[in-house]
Amino acid sequence: MKGIVSKVALGVAGTGMAVAVVAVAIGPRVSDWYDGRHQEQASYESGTQAKAERRSMPTWLPDNASGVKYLMSTTGDDRLLRATLPEGRLPAGCSAGLPGKSAHPVPLALKAGWFPEGVAAKATGTCGHYNVALTGNQLYAWQDGAAVQAALRAEHVAKH
Repeated sequence: MKGIVSKVALGVAGTGMAVAVVAVAIGPRVSDWYDGRHQEQASYESGTQAKAERRSMPTWLPDNASGVKYLMSTTGDDRLLRATLPEGRLPAGCSAGLPGKSAHPVPLALKAGWFPEGVAAKATGTCGHYNVALTGNQLYAWQDGAAVQAALRAEHVAKH
């Protein structure tokens, strides 16, 4: 009887160790897949094309913008946007300077190789609910879902 119990115990322990090794090996990839499946990324040749193909593209994006790159969360209002603006100035309807003390944060859940780290510290204005940084003719824009929801609640309260 002791032999059977020992073999069963060894089998259970061995299986547990195998499961632990597999979890450590593939856990990070599963996490990346899970996080990434709630995101959509796209590139467009122009602002006109971007707005025609994606309803969530901000209307303030100029039609003549080029090299448009866009990453969005499908489960919230987090957004990243990069575009080249031929005029090298903020689009119509945007404001230089930031309301409040600082820019809202770049959404931590969104990462793109084309969107630079630390860009929030270079924020130069706002376009709708987006904070923006303009470097030469390169526009970087980001929208934090939590900040958008807070702004919408404040607008709702102000109306009533």
